[in-house]
Amino acid sequence: MSGRFDVFALFPTPVVHYEVPGSAELNAELKAVIGRQKKFDDGTEHSNYGGWQSTWDMDKWGGIPAIKLLAHVRNTANRVTCNREGKPVIVTWKANMWANVNRTGHGNEFHSHPGSFWAAVYYVDDGGIATDASLGGELEFMDPRAPGVAMYAPQLAFNMPGGLSVGANEVVRPKSGLMVMFPAWLLHQVRPYKGNAERISIAFNLSL
Repeated sequence: MSGRFDVFALFPTPVVHYEVPGSAELNAELKAVIGRQKKFDDGTEHSNYGGWQSTWDMDKWGGIPAIKLLAHVRNTANRVTCNREGKPVIVTWKANMWANVNRTGHGNEFHSHPGSFWAAVYYVDDGGIATDASLGGELEFMDPRAPGVAMYAPQLAFNMPGGLSVGANEVVRPKSGLMVMFPAWLLHQVRPYKGNAERISIAFNLSL
C-alpha cells in the first residue's frame, strides 16, 4: 500500500504570455506613432544601453493605439490578480508606458520596477527574432532561487512543473503581438539585439 503523496509549489512566480488579438493592425498603428514621436523626442536613459527609450507617458502621446493596448494590459492584470483569500479583484490600475527601439548591439541591463505591482512588455516588431534565434534580443529573467546553482548536486532537478531550472535564468523570445507580464520585482534584462532591423517594444508599469 502507498500513502498519500502531494507535491506543492510554494513560491511560484507568474509570467504571463498573452497574444493580443488583432495585433497586426494594432502594431502598424503603434509603429507609426512611435516613429513620429522619435523624430522630436531625444529619449531617456534608465536601464537601456543604446537604443531609444521614450518618455514614460506614451498613453498621452500615443493616441488611440496606445489606449487600446493599455486596455489589454489592464484587463490582463485583473485576470491574474486576486486578494489574499484568492478571490478575484478589479483594480483601477495606475499605469505608465514607454516605447523602446533597439538596433544592433542595443539592450537593457538587469533591473526591476520598484513602486509597481506588475510590469509588462509588448512586442510591436520583433526585428526577426521570432524566426531567427541567432539575432538575440531575448527577454531574460533572473531566477529568484539563484542560490540553487551553488547547492549540493546542482546537476539534479525537481520532478515538478518549474523544477528543472532552479537557479538558472529563463528567456522569452520576442514575437510581434506578444505581451509578457510579470511581477515588477522580478529581475530581468534584454539581451543585445544582433539584427539589422528595428526591435520595437512597449513597456508598462502597473501600480495602485
